[in-house]
Amino acid sequence: MTTSKVLATYGHGTENDFVVIFDPTDSISITSTQTAAICNRSTGIGADGLIRIVKHDGVWFMDYRNADGSLAEMCGNGIRVMAKYLVERGHQKEGIFAIDTRDGRKHLRVPNNGDITVNIGQVTDENSEVTVFANGKTWNALNISVGNPHAVAFVDSVEDAGDLAEAPIVRPKDEYPEGVNVEFVEFLDGNEIKMRVYERGVGETRSCGTGTCAVALAATLHRGGKLPARWVIFPPGGRLEVEIDAHSNAVLTGPAVLLSEHDLTPYLA
Repeated sequence: MTTSKVLATYGHGTENDFVVIFDPTDSISITSTQTAAICNRSTGIGADGLIRIVKHDGVWFMDYRNADGSLAEMCGNGIRVMAKYLVERGHQKEGIFAIDTRDGRKHLRVPNNGDITVNIGQVTDENSEVTVFANGKTWNALNISVGNPHAVAFVDSVEDAGDLAEAPIVRPKDEYPEGVNVEFVEFLDGNEIKMRVYERGVGETRSCGTGTCAVALAATLHRGGKLPARWVIFPPGGRLEVEIDAHSNAVLTGPAVLLSEHDLTPYLA
């Protein structure tokens, strides 16, 4: 149980929102139940996830939790918000630096102002057949790994997915023993894409950083194209750019914003 006052910052990356806790000494213990209470949009602060910033052996570490309290490998929008926090609050100089995650070390380029770029790492086509069912419709999908799992379905319109009040059904179920993020993708003109995403442990979100990287590779394969490739992707929350090099390494660029401060003590008592 945490008894001392714990402060947090609320922010977002293309409206994918997070509660950020600065805990460099790794001294704050937060349970999955407490995380869910903090992220609850009716009774808590409300967010898609919680980021606890820790420092191990001189390197920042991203302890990321989904809104339901479950652990996640990393978050492409969240890591930019974390990097924004570190630079804006004076804990890290602007420029290029590393953040460790459960999906390994990520390098970011963070200016004092403007968009933040993160090298997400390898994006892989798992070459397995999966199907996505939602809103009474079924689509074949690509099984893409970005360190976390994604099922990417191509639709005539992103509205075809319905209200996404419930998680889409993805088969075969044993392909994703820990759940899966599901993206619905609509091609626009040129290299532009519209998408919606249902995140495991969260629900539909306004954006998903790793999801855009999965979509970028899936779109390239779907169009029969070759790498390298560059896509401009529009989730409901804004605009992101993804570049994938010839070795399937993805680089994600987009905004990050810090909005407000909150006292978490009532949730941790």
